Amino acid sequence: MLSILIPVYNYNVLPLVNELVKQCNSVGIDFEILCQDDASNSQENILNQEINLLPNCSFFVNESNLGRGKNINSLAQKAKHDWLLILDCDTFPSQNDFIQKYIDIISNLKDNIIFGKIIYEDVKPENEKLLRWIYGNKRETVSILTSNLLIKKDIFLQYPFDDSITKYGYEDLLFFSVLRKNHFKISTIENPTFHINLETSIVFLNKTKTALENLVSLYRSNKISKEDSKIIKVFEFLKKLRLVEFSVSVFKKNKTEIEKNLLSQNPSLFLFDLYKLGYFCSIKK
Repeated sequence: MLSILIPVYNYNVLPLVNELVKQCNSVGIDFEILCQDDASNSQENILNQEINLLPNCSFFVNESNLGRGKNINSLAQKAKHDWLLILDCDTFPSQNDFIQKYIDIISNLKDNIIFGKIIYEDVKPENEKLLRWIYGNKRETVSILTSNLLIKKDIFLQYPFDDSITKYGYEDLLFFSVLRKNHFKISTIENPTFHINLETSIVFLNKTKTALENLVSLYRSNKISKEDSKIIKVFEFLKKLRLVEFSVSVFKKNKTEIEKNLLSQNPSLFLFDLYKLGYFCSIKK
């Protein structure tokens, strides 16, 4: 029936697995939960090893870092059931009928790819984590991601994550772009998970830079186009107007001041968008 795949990196995923086991047992389905740490060498794995003591659950550790996409690909190869539910390790079901809702979808056989949504706690976090929380609440809650995704196994194995992406960022964008180009529909339902592990603003900003470097690489290799990315679309527009060099100059002059805002107690998503565009232009140029 259902294989739940959880890529892990330096995180205690045992509470999530315990909740999923409880829900799967209450529904009475055949299931397995496969977790795989991506060579984080974390002390959290001492606790994660307890997953192997739970029925139908396994915890693996990669010998070398694969990146999130390849790690999920590896888990999918191990999976024995026809349906895959991909969950990030730092998510948690918002409702006690989380699994039941997905089983209802499977039973009705209406769709092959379903995203259940991501939500964030309403309580404002500490100041050093505000950028991640504000971005998540405003952008990720209205985006389609692979951090709470139900998909038929045969479809995933035919169109897995791109193995060339080994660092953080935009693997989801490319994954869904390939599916859409092959005429698959991605449906959305109200079955959210909480994203419960917020990075500090400085960590999130640095990960954003890494992600944009990935985006440039995907763009150069023609795997992603302006139809897939707003940043690329705006870049192409600036290029057409011969304003890329000017944009890079403005970005470099204002980079420090924008970063001060993004790391402050009142980060602006508008400035964050300008920062991402400026950084993309600078490394693309």
